[in-house]
Amino acid sequence: MLFALQAEYYPALALIPFAGMLLLRLFIIQHDCGHGSFFKSKAVNKWLGRSIGVLTLTPYDCWRRNHELHHASTGNLDARGHGDVDTLTLREYRAKGRLGRFGYRLYRHPLVLMGLGPAYLFLLQHRLPIGLMKAGWLYWISALATNAVTAAMLVALGLVFGAAVTAMVFLPVLITAASVGVWLFYVQHQFEDAHWDTRENWNYHESAISGSSYLHLPAVMNWFTGNIAIHHIHHLVSRIPFYRLPAALKAHPELAHYNRVTARDAVSTMWLALWDEDSRKLISFREAKRLTA
Repeated sequence: MLFALQAEYYPALALIPFAGMLLLRLFIIQHDCGHGSFFKSKAVNKWLGRSIGVLTLTPYDCWRRNHELHHASTGNLDARGHGDVDTLTLREYRAKGRLGRFGYRLYRHPLVLMGLGPAYLFLLQHRLPIGLMKAGWLYWISALATNAVTAAMLVALGLVFGAAVTAMVFLPVLITAASVGVWLFYVQHQFEDAHWDTRENWNYHESAISGSSYLHLPAVMNWFTGNIAIHHIHHLVSRIPFYRLPAALKAHPELAHYNRVTARDAVSTMWLALWDEDSRKLISFREAKRLTA
């Protein structure tokens, strides 16, 4: 794409979606390295994960720690805020003032979550060890070293192909991968029958399997996304590498119908925003208003 655009062959930009999906697959490999499941060697997992982080703009050690906390607290109402989409209960939402409600509604709007959110997360938030700034020097080194190597790579490409051409390729590809990745992550945990409990009632295994969906995707999408849509099994046993998740699902066919969400169903989940403690379901703002009336 860089060579084509340098020669002013702009139809090469049509490859952006394909390149973005390949970058997403690299992120899934980085993800499995973080779980120690891609290779047997801890060192190889660690350094491959760090290397891919230069391309995905994701500091490996920072992301790995936040993702560990996400797995350890999925579905726990008293441990929200680690690598997840901010979710309020219906009672918490009602207790907020007008400004607080407006801010939460703005944050949960699909255009913000799927549009501005991915760009902010990968271009800005990952530049610092947000959430881990007092957790030790390792996370600062992870963030700053990733920034430095990524910057060096982009400067080198800019010198060879030109800054404008480099930006025309790199930014759209990154945003494509980020947006699809955030959408996947959203649907994996934000669906009508998602499972949440307070700490005293929370159980790791129950929340892992009940608080994660099985997003049924076409085979080609499963390849690009590294089968991560089989998310309920992944959360139950995160050491299963992504290339073995289909075999795990085949070995336990009853899970093929558990928390199953189709691509069409996934569209409607974008309007779910509040956890209703009484019905134990995620509901939309419209449903919350009807319950209040």
